[in-house]
Amino acid sequence: MNAKLNARILVFSTEKISDPAIDMAGLLKLHYSPKVYTIPVPCSSAIKTKWILRAFEQGFDGVFIAADGSDCPYGETCTEKTGEIVKKTHEIMKENNIDPMRLKMAAVCSVCSESFVKHVKTFNDALIKSKTAE
Repeated sequence: MNAKLNARILVFSTEKISDPAIDMAGLLKLHYSPKVYTIPVPCSSAIKTKWILRAFEQGFDGVFIAADGSDCPYGETCTEKTGEIVKKTHEIMKENNIDPMRLKMAAVCSVCSESFVKHVKTFNDALIKSKTAE
């Protein structure tokens, strides 16, 4: 695979937990695609399906939700609620002939910069592989 290929990925990150990890990745000079764009949200369970679908309409190859996991300051059920949003969105994506693998969710804690970079690189590689297989 050509190392210069990068998917355009939109990341929804949570302000208090995953966003600091993403910022720290930059400070630590942990490299990942320059085509990764982040939008901070207070809690991943507040993400709307229409936002995700809009990202695909705007040309993003993938959407990654960096959820808080059990660390969410807004409630213990954040991960389950976010999982339900992802499940619902996957169903709508299938109905609209959008490959559900283009939407990924993972918990990213405030000090998990290396984990975030690994998730994004793996997601990028899977998106590129899927695109070249078409």
